[in-house]
Amino acid sequence: MKKSSPDPRETALLCVRYALDKKAYDLLLLDVSGLTSLADFFLICTGRSDTQVQAIAQSIEESLGKLGRKPRMIEGLSGGQWVLMDYGDVVVHIFLESVREFYDLERLWARAPIVQLPEPYRSQARDLRLASNAR
Repeated sequence: MKKSSPDPRETALLCVRYALDKKAYDLLLLDVSGLTSLADFFLICTGRSDTQVQAIAQSIEESLGKLGRKPRMIEGLSGGQWVLMDYGDVVVHIFLESVREFYDLERLWARAPIVQLPEPYRSQARDLRLASNAR
Protein backbone atom coordinates (compact mmCIF):
# COMPACT_ATOMS: atom_id res chain seq x y z
CA MET A 1 0.00 0.00 0.00
CA LYS A 2 1.34 3.38 -1.02
CA LYS A 3 2.04 5.94 1.70
CA SER A 4 0.99 9.48 0.85
CA SER A 5 3.55 12.20 1.06
CA PRO A 6 2.57 15.86 1.35
CA ASP A 7 3.19 16.54 -2.35
CA PRO A 8 4.59 13.79 -4.57
CA ARG A 9 5.33 16.15 -7.47
CA GLU A 10 7.28 18.46 -5.16
CA THR A 11 9.26 15.51 -3.80
CA ALA A 12 9.98 14.33 -7.36
CA LEU A 13 11.20 17.78 -8.41
CA LEU A 14 13.39 18.02 -5.32
CA CYS A 15 14.94 14.68 -6.31
CA VAL A 16 15.57 16.13 -9.78
CA ARG A 17 17.22 19.18 -8.23
CA TYR A 18 19.49 17.19 -5.94
CA ALA A 19 20.44 14.78 -8.73
CA LEU A 20 21.34 17.70 -11.00
CA ASP A 21 23.43 19.20 -8.19
CA LYS A 22 25.67 16.12 -8.54
CA LYS A 23 25.71 16.31 -12.35
CA ALA A 24 23.33 13.41 -13.01
CA TYR A 25 22.53 13.29 -16.70
CA ASP A 26 19.85 11.92 -19.00
CA LEU A 27 17.17 12.62 -16.39
CA LEU A 28 13.70 11.33 -17.09
CA LEU A 29 10.76 11.98 -14.78
CA LEU A 30 7.80 9.71 -15.45
CA ASP A 31 4.27 10.07 -14.11
CA VAL A 32 3.38 6.45 -13.34
CA SER A 33 0.37 7.26 -11.16
CA GLY A 34 -2.10 5.94 -13.73
CA LEU A 35 -0.17 2.71 -14.31
CA THR A 36 0.82 1.38 -10.88
CA SER A 37 0.09 1.69 -7.19
CA LEU A 38 3.84 1.50 -6.46
CA ALA A 39 4.43 5.23 -6.85
CA ASP A 40 3.25 8.40 -8.56
CA PHE A 41 6.60 9.30 -10.10
CA PHE A 42 9.74 7.50 -11.24
CA LEU A 43 12.93 9.50 -11.66
CA ILE A 44 15.50 7.76 -13.86
CA CYS A 45 18.98 9.26 -14.19
CA THR A 46 22.54 8.30 -14.97
CA GLY A 47 25.95 8.76 -13.37
CA ARG A 48 29.32 8.37 -15.09
CA SER A 49 30.92 6.18 -12.40
CA ASP A 50 29.92 4.13 -9.39
CA THR A 51 31.25 6.95 -7.20
CA GLN A 52 29.02 9.49 -8.95
CA VAL A 53 25.99 7.17 -8.74
CA GLN A 54 26.59 6.90 -4.98
CA ALA A 55 27.09 10.68 -4.66
CA ILE A 56 23.80 11.38 -6.45
CA ALA A 57 21.97 9.00 -4.13
CA GLN A 58 23.63 10.45 -1.02
CA SER A 59 22.80 13.99 -2.15
CA ILE A 60 19.12 13.10 -2.55
CA GLU A 61 18.98 11.23 0.76
CA GLU A 62 20.77 13.93 2.78
CA SER A 63 18.94 16.86 1.22
CA LEU A 64 15.48 15.32 1.57
CA GLY A 65 16.42 14.18 5.08
CA LYS A 66 16.98 17.81 6.06
CA LEU A 67 13.37 18.40 5.00
CA GLY A 68 12.16 15.50 7.15
CA ARG A 69 11.66 13.14 4.21
CA LYS A 70 13.19 9.73 4.81
CA PRO A 71 13.33 6.90 2.28
CA ARG A 72 11.41 3.73 2.93
CA MET A 73 14.27 1.81 1.39
CA ILE A 74 17.55 2.27 -0.46
CA GLU A 75 19.01 -0.62 -2.44
CA GLY A 76 22.32 -0.90 -4.28
CA LEU A 77 24.16 2.01 -2.67
CA SER A 78 27.25 0.00 -1.77
CA GLY A 79 27.65 -1.36 -5.32
CA GLY A 80 27.03 1.89 -7.15
CA GLN A 81 25.80 0.24 -10.36
CA TRP A 82 22.07 0.88 -9.81
CA VAL A 83 20.66 2.61 -6.75
CA LEU A 84 16.95 2.41 -6.07
CA MET A 85 15.50 4.88 -3.59
CA ASP A 86 11.88 4.43 -2.49
CA TYR A 87 10.19 7.50 -1.05
CA GLY A 88 6.69 6.04 -1.26
CA ASP A 89 5.13 8.22 -3.93
CA VAL A 90 8.48 8.77 -5.66
CA VAL A 91 10.96 6.08 -6.69
CA VAL A 92 14.41 7.16 -7.86
CA HIS A 93 16.56 4.96 -10.11
CA ILE A 94 20.20 6.03 -10.49
CA PHE A 95 22.19 3.98 -12.98
CA LEU A 96 25.56 3.58 -14.56
CA GLU A 97 24.94 4.02 -18.30
CA SER A 98 25.52 0.36 -19.28
CA VAL A 99 23.23 -0.87 -16.50
CA ARG A 100 20.54 1.61 -17.51
CA GLU A 101 20.71 0.41 -21.10
CA PHE A 102 20.49 -3.23 -19.97
CA TYR A 103 17.37 -2.79 -17.81
CA ASP A 104 15.76 -0.24 -20.16
CA LEU A 105 13.13 1.02 -17.71
CA GLU A 106 12.07 3.61 -20.26
CA ARG A 107 10.80 0.79 -22.49
CA LEU A 108 9.12 -1.01 -19.58
CA TRP A 109 7.30 2.19 -18.59
CA ALA A 110 6.80 3.56 -22.13
CA ARG A 111 3.10 4.22 -21.48
CA ALA A 112 3.93 6.59 -18.61
CA PRO A 113 3.74 10.29 -19.49
CA ILE A 114 7.05 12.15 -19.35
CA VAL A 115 6.92 15.10 -16.97
CA GLN A 116 8.29 18.26 -18.55
CA LEU A 117 10.77 19.69 -16.07
CA PRO A 118 10.31 23.32 -15.07
CA GLU A 119 13.12 25.81 -15.51
CA PRO A 120 15.92 25.94 -14.50
CA TYR A 121 15.94 22.12 -14.22
CA ARG A 122 15.03 21.63 -17.89
CA SER A 123 18.02 23.71 -19.07
CA GLN A 124 20.39 22.06 -16.60
CA ALA A 125 19.29 18.59 -17.67
CA ARG A 126 19.61 19.52 -21.36
CA ASP A 127 23.10 20.97 -20.82
CA LEU A 128 24.27 17.89 -18.91
CA ARG A 129 22.83 15.60 -21.62
CA LEU A 130 24.65 17.57 -24.32
CA ALA A 131 27.90 17.45 -22.32
CA SER A 132 27.60 13.69 -21.87
CA ASN A 133 26.95 13.20 -25.60
CA ALA A 134 30.08 15.23 -26.43
CA ARG A 135 32.27 12.74 -24.53
